[in-house]
Amino acid sequence: MTNGMVWVWLAVMAVSAFAEMATMALVSVWCAVGALAAVFAAYFGAPLAAQLLVFVIVSIVVAAVVRPLAKRYADPHRVPTNADRLVGMEGRVTETVNNSYPTGAVYADGKTWTARSADGEVIPKGETVEIERLEGIKLIVRAKAAVPVG
Repeated sequence: MTNGMVWVWLAVMAVSAFAEMATMALVSVWCAVGALAAVFAAYFGAPLAAQLLVFVIVSIVVAAVVRPLAKRYADPHRVPTNADRLVGMEGRVTETVNNSYPTGAVYADGKTWTARSADGEVIPKGETVEIERLEGIKLIVRAKAAVPVG
């Protein structure tokens, strides 16, 4: 039974890996890793219940640990642009930023950008802001805290 289960787990691993390569959806790769762990459990003579437990636990642990990291670095909807460098930069408000009236513009990096307030605060013309993120071609900004003099 043990040698037979090694082949069964190898087949589960191969099918899971093939499904992942076909979809690239980060769904079945965890099962492939769990099946690999179950191969070792079967090879060393663990009973079927223990093999199943190893498969399930390893699959869940690997998914819980690796999936958030993989999603962050493999987000298919994120298209990197040079505008990403604006995040964290300062800009100067050239048109009052008011989310209620959808108005606002900020001059940053040599260009004027449409802007919205990150926290809904009205930011008057002339204020210095920090760019938090981009949403499309709109800057999402937050007013810089005034530095006390003296």
